[in-house]
Amino acid sequence: MTLSKRNFLHSVGASALSAMAGSAFADTSAGLKISHQFPGGTLTEGDFRDRLCRRFAADVEKKTGGALKSTVYAGSSLMKTNAQFSSMRKGALDMSLVPLSYSGGEVAETNIGLMPALVPSYEQGAAWKNAEVGKMLSKVLDEKGIIIVSWVWQAGGVASRTRPLLQPEDAKGLKVRGGSREMDMMLKQAGASVITLPSNEIYASMQTGAMDAAMTSSTSFISFKLEEIAKHLTTGRNRTYWFMFEPLMMSKEVFSKLPKAQQDVVMGVGAELEVFARDAAKADDKIAADVYAKAGAKVYDMDEATLKKWQVIARETAWKDFGEKNESCASLLKAAQKLL
Repeated sequence: MTLSKRNFLHSVGASALSAMAGSAFADTSAGLKISHQFPGGTLTEGDFRDRLCRRFAADVEKKTGGALKSTVYAGSSLMKTNAQFSSMRKGALDMSLVPLSYSGGEVAETNIGLMPALVPSYEQGAAWKNAEVGKMLSKVLDEKGIIIVSWVWQAGGVASRTRPLLQPEDAKGLKVRGGSREMDMMLKQAGASVITLPSNEIYASMQTGAMDAAMTSSTSFISFKLEEIAKHLTTGRNRTYWFMFEPLMMSKEVFSKLPKAQQDVVMGVGAELEVFARDAAKADDKIAADVYAKAGAKVYDMDEATLKKWQVIARETAWKDFGEKNESCASLLKAAQKLL
C-alpha cells in the first residue's frame, strides 16, 4: 500500500500528538539546581532546610515520573550565599532556600522578611501566604523575577559568649549579629555594636572574639554547633521578636520554561512541604534549648513583657525606617500590621 504525501504527514502528526498526550511531562534532562547555605544531610537526617530541599527534589521527581530531576547543593557549594537571589533573578540559578532579607540591598521590600517583632508566632507567619501582605510580597518578587515555592518561617533567638542578651539594656556594649538591617537598627538603639555576616560565618567570628553574640534561627544554632562557644542562649520557643522568612524560591525565568503540568507539581509539592517546615522549625526551637543546656549554657525564655519592650524599640526604629523607604514598603508594613 502506497501512502500519499498528505496521508503520510497526517499520520506523522497524529502519532506526535498521541505521544504528547501520553505523557503530561516534558523531559527536562538538565534538571534543576537547588542551592542553599546550610549544612548538608539526607532526606531524614540533618538541618531541616536541607531536608526540605531534598524532599522537594524527591517528590517532584516522583510526581513527574522522573521527568524533572533536581540536585541539591548544600553549604554554599554551588555559589556564595549572597549571590543566590541575584542569580535566580537572572535565571543563572534555578532554585534556592535563602533568608529573604539577605537581598534587602537589592530589593528594599524583602527586608520585611526579618522585621523585628512584626511576626511573633508561627501561626501569624503562616497566615501571611494568603493574606494581603503575602499577596503583595509575592507580586513584588514576581516582578523581580522570583517565584515563592514554599513559605518557610523560623523563630530564633540569641547565643552569646559572655553574658545573656534578653532585656534591651543587656545589649549595651555587645558586638552583635542581628541578621538584617532592620534587626541591627533595633540593636543599635538598645546600645549594641552590630556586625553583618551570613549565618554560616557566625561560628568563626564568635570563636575569635570578633563578635559577642549572634541572633539567628534555632536550626542554625544547632547546625552550626554554636553551643561549643556560647555560654548563654535566649530561645525562640516561647515568645521572640526574631522570626525569619526563609522561603524556597525559584527563578521566574526557569519556572516559565517548564510545562504547565510541571509548574503545577512544583507549586503543589512546595505547598505540601510548608507543614513539614513549620513542624520541624518548632521542634528545633525546643531541641536548641536542650542542646545548649546539655552543653552547660544558661538558657532563657522571653516573656510577653520583655517582648513588648523590644517591640517599642522596633516600632520607633526599624518599622519607621522601612515604612519610609517607598510607597511599596509602606503598604507592605501596613498590611503586615493588620495581622498583629
